Amino acid sequence: MIRVTYFIVCLLLGITLVSCIRDEALNAEADILTCTVSGDILKRDPILQNNNLALLVTAQPDLTHQAPEFTLTPGAIISPASGTERDFTTPQSYTVTSEDGNWKKEYQVTYIIAGISSEYHFENVKDYKSSLLKYVYNIFYENDSEGKWVMDWASGNTGFALTGAGTEDPVSFPTSSYAEGKVGKCVKLETKSTGDFGSKLGMPIAAGNLFMGTFSVGNALTDPLKATMFGVPFEHIPTYLKGYYKYKAGEVYKDENGNIVKDKKDTWDIYAIFYETDEKTKTLDATNRFDHPNLISIARIDEKDRKETDEWTEFYLPFVTKTGKTVDKDKLKAGKYNVAIVFSSSIEGDYFRGAVGSTLYVDEVELIHTAD
Repeated sequence: MIRVTYFIVCLLLGITLVSCIRDEALNAEADILTCTVSGDILKRDPILQNNNLALLVTAQPDLTHQAPEFTLTPGAIISPASGTERDFTTPQSYTVTSEDGNWKKEYQVTYIIAGISSEYHFENVKDYKSSLLKYVYNIFYENDSEGKWVMDWASGNTGFALTGAGTEDPVSFPTSSYAEGKVGKCVKLETKSTGDFGSKLGMPIAAGNLFMGTFSVGNALTDPLKATMFGVPFEHIPTYLKGYYKYKAGEVYKDENGNIVKDKKDTWDIYAIFYETDEKTKTLDATNRFDHPNLISIARIDEKDRKETDEWTEFYLPFVTKTGKTVDKDKLKAGKYNVAIVFSSSIEGDYFRGAVGSTLYVDEVELIHTAD
């Protein structure tokens, strides 16, 4: 037994020494990490979502002569090269190749002068496909009046993918497109079980959600309340949020430990927040979305109006201004205010409480705002 143990130790030591001597493996990542542009033309930090990079700029720059610079994952290269001058009156494509040469990733870089639209019909849908893990989920996106991509709606689908519960049918994910909307297609948000993987982490369910902002996969398991980063620039003062919904609660409500909570019924949530950004506050998250000092106003569905219905029902929510808050018109014009619209099939889904099967449909949403 001693000889066997000695042999195993020597074998492991030998492997370790060989690993130390061997050249470090080349990096297989092919990502854009940051982007900078010359001049004070950006209204906010670049927005990097999946394979899209959006640069929201003021109305002054000459888009025919722009040369953005990129930082990449270690060892990766980009084509055309970082700092190459190009005509960005139309979106431009870049290819990032990993250090080991085995992986490539295509990016579309867009300079955007117009702000986001204020009407959302959820007709624009694209698929994210993982050939390695064999799953597909939907991503909703918005274009401007000229048909240029403006933003992707964010959801927790990227986090749900980590559970292994998703399949090649997008409906297997909490957030998906549904053909029978109020008009055309709509958003379907369904609270799903995360299976054994989620249960072991104290995350037994994943609510269907859709919001303006970004979802941080890196925080999804370690600090989930900070994984949802709410907000995109908005150059108007919002006054009302309106749209249509249908909702049906799941049958069995469970807490974050997977325990059945008797006599408790799941419900849904729709809200919007409007807030000022600064050097310290670029976005808000699930820990501070309703009480951060930078908040200007909130529109939220009232508890009495969170009803179950199989008919398309209108919601019309006023933005209520926080006491003592005002809007600086110059900062508004400069893109220093953010808005976020949020939908969820389980109101306590952030804390992994809810009922599997709770389903919220949303369509024909409008963000009403003051005149310029």
